[in-house]
Amino acid sequence: MSEFVICLTTCEPKDAEWLARRLVEQRVCACVNVIPQVSSTYHWKGKIEVETESILLIKSRRDSVERLEAAIKELHPYELPEFIVIEISDGSGDYLSWITASMSSGGTKRD
Repeated sequence: MSEFVICLTTCEPKDAEWLARRLVEQRVCACVNVIPQVSSTYHWKGKIEVETESILLIKSRRDSVERLEAAIKELHPYELPEFIVIEISDGSGDYLSWITASMSSGGTKRD
């Protein structure tokens, strides 16, 4: 099992930057990339819905996944927010170390 993960969620574009900032402020992740506009087609309450959403790519640590999921459930405006965890199998050692440092109270700025 990998020590590092990327978590995915979607939300309305108007909420994306606000949600990303709250997650970083709570140090449940190191970084959130917002992909501003995608079209999502899905079943919801017996109907097929088509909506414009933003995708949030959330870089975090495996040991923070439960806290991250709880924060998303608390902050997210959707009744059932998407929460998917993808393991990072490999990556730049410097970048992965930065994730750990950024999630601690003495986080450092990425150059």
